Amino acid sequence: MSLGDLDTTGLGEWPHLGYSAFRLDRASDRRARMPEFLADPRARACLIAGETVVLARRGEGPHGAMLPLAEAAALGGRTAEACLLGLDGEGAVPHMVLPLHAASAGALAEREELLLTDLRSIAVQGLVSREELAELACAKAMLAWHARRSFCSNCGTRLEVAEAGWRRECPHCGAQHFPRTDPVAIMLTIDGDECLLGRSARFAPGMWSCLAGFVEPGETFEEAARRETLEEASIRTGAARYLCSQPWPFPMSVMIGFHLQAASREIRIDDNELEGARWFHRDEARLLLTRTHPDGLVAPPPMAIAHHLIRAFVEGRDPPAG
Repeated sequence: MSLGDLDTTGLGEWPHLGYSAFRLDRASDRRARMPEFLADPRARACLIAGETVVLARRGEGPHGAMLPLAEAAALGGRTAEACLLGLDGEGAVPHMVLPLHAASAGALAEREELLLTDLRSIAVQGLVSREELAELACAKAMLAWHARRSFCSNCGTRLEVAEAGWRRECPHCGAQHFPRTDPVAIMLTIDGDECLLGRSARFAPGMWSCLAGFVEPGETFEEAARRETLEEASIRTGAARYLCSQPWPFPMSVMIGFHLQAASREIRIDDNELEGARWFHRDEARLLLTRTHPDGLVAPPPMAIAHHLIRAFVEGRDPPAG
């Protein structure tokens, strides 16, 4: 069967961009009130142990990530290390994350009313609501930062937690440390009716995606997108157009998405970064999105920003706002 024999019609409703529906009031001016929030009987919390997230099974609908705080603590969540995610609704209900020891998580795995899984699987399978998925992304990134920031990088003293988990302070030298987010440029290079996709050895079988790389010091997002494309595929690019961004809590990044205009065509890959790169026609890229390619090739799942950048090219329109 050739590509010309296959249906390349509409893709249906535009999917939601994963991790991007954070709706809480971050309450940055009220984080000193953490003891009050912990005492609030309405407070809710999610439980995370490393890469493992604890969900409450809820029939056929989305599972629950945010549990009553008292229940989360009873399951082993460490309230002394809680981080405030924000306040929900007009009633300002506190939402937070409690870290969980791996041993405690293992003990919960046998409970039928609970599901223990990882954040990527939760997003791909749509196991929780969009809003709770965004809260989990924030929660996982915060705990990852705390796990890596126990001691002062200035003097080596053990740090103390402040501002509801949003700051660590050094009692010796007074240095203040704040959660960080690493910016990553992710880009789809376009030349007429073709786009450039690459394949990494760590990808799932048959998956092709956009190129991406971390932004370096002293570099704009657009410069990073052009540099990474040149380094990984030897393709020179010109105009860069921003489309959308996505929190990416693996462990704590934000993906900044661009379309780049190609200024050259010949591909020479960096073998340390990619195992393949090639040009895909618009119609073939559509088959990757619908997972109907005759060779079994696929694009990243709908929750990923790469899917949205490819779809924007295929359909000739920008992703919907929000």
